[in-house]
Amino acid sequence: MSTSVICFRSDFRLNDNPALREAIEAGPDGVVPMFVLDDHYWGPNGRTRLAYLMALLRDLDERVGGLTVVHGKPWEAVPRVARAVGATSVHVAADYGPYEKDRDDRVEKALADDDVALVRTGSSYAVAPGRVTKDDGSPYRVFTPFYRAWRQHGWRAPAPGVRSVPWIRADVRTKQIPDVDPPDGVALPPLGEDAARRRWREYLDQVDEYDDLRDLPGRDATSRMSVHLKWGTIHPRTMLADLAERGSKGAEAYARELAFREFYADVVHHRPDTLAGYYDKRFEAMDYDEPGEDLQAWKDGRTGFPIVDAGMRQLLAEGWMHNRVRMIVASFLVKDLHLEWTVGADHFLDLLVDADPPSNQHGWQWVAGCGTDASPYFRIFNPTSQGKKFDPDGTYVRRWVPELQDVPRKFVHEPWRLDEPPADYPAPIVDHAEERQESLRRYEALRS
Repeated sequence: MSTSVICFRSDFRLNDNPALREAIEAGPDGVVPMFVLDDHYWGPNGRTRLAYLMALLRDLDERVGGLTVVHGKPWEAVPRVARAVGATSVHVAADYGPYEKDRDDRVEKALADDDVALVRTGSSYAVAPGRVTKDDGSPYRVFTPFYRAWRQHGWRAPAPGVRSVPWIRADVRTKQIPDVDPPDGVALPPLGEDAARRRWREYLDQVDEYDDLRDLPGRDATSRMSVHLKWGTIHPRTMLADLAERGSKGAEAYARELAFREFYADVVHHRPDTLAGYYDKRFEAMDYDEPGEDLQAWKDGRTGFPIVDAGMRQLLAEGWMHNRVRMIVASFLVKDLHLEWTVGADHFLDLLVDADPPSNQHGWQWVAGCGTDASPYFRIFNPTSQGKKFDPDGTYVRRWVPELQDVPRKFVHEPWRLDEPPADYPAPIVDHAEERQESLRRYEALRS
């Protein structure tokens, strides 16, 4: 018999999956679908994502008629399954994170001892990290020129779907997919390939307005496709092909956001140290405060700044937050509370169901001023004026901060100005004007 193994990681789809198509060609007598419950998934952060992952595994298990789930080190588990079925090749989509690259190198070496090939086909990006470089071969440090080069490089069309797969289950001891509950109160979003395709088709009818409405958290104007991109239940090439057909300003703006995801993956490919540390290492010497009660107030959505609190409460309830609000709450943590960006990045990694490490870490560094394409440190978001600009009627705030439900529009972003502020809503924990000056002072001290 000629069999192969397809090892799923963050590509939970059967359509537009080049690695799966390669596995079918290499294993006409049977393809073993497998997933390794690697200890890497049980890190200090990621409760929401872990619960979502387990639900995705159960969905995939049903779709393939039996997913071989093995617990252990991938470089031990994958060869064990390959030997059990007599596979001549194991197929994966290429991964580019520092742990993931090391993992795959070790799997490849272990398989080679049994004369089994590890075949990397495709990736979770339209353009794989490392492909877009300057003329001298060096990586881009700034997004805009990267974006131009990324568009010029182009990408393949979506791969054709697969009509049927000769799935087989390996005769090895498998681990039951564990039940993992998300953090209290978090409702997981719809999952699986069908849900991703359905949501994307629905959103294409709205994408032409994306550029005009994407910064308004009170409007349901964003796609919420980030979770599907994170887990590979849809490929960005599929989305880019549909956006090209639209040809609108909104579609172009959306494609640009997809490029941001690929830019940050490219940055981490070249600078893996920036997943845990600073891109601009000068900021390691910045004067930061120690986390205390203010950090907990931020996490709980009890800072007294309505747009900040609304965002943090949405995160607690949905494991997701509107992107404009992510920038506002991040700026508040770094510039108003003077806490190190890694504190907030870790909290996001813990709760966001769509947390993509390169985008998460570098999004935070952009706000903190220490990343690529960084905004100057003195660009400090005023949470009150940001709320008034992007949530002028207070729709978003009232949705997530019920204590302000009946506050007049004039005061919804400044409830402390009322003659009688709501008794159950906290007063601001800091004076933004004073903390802005303190941030500038610390920045100047760093520069000197």
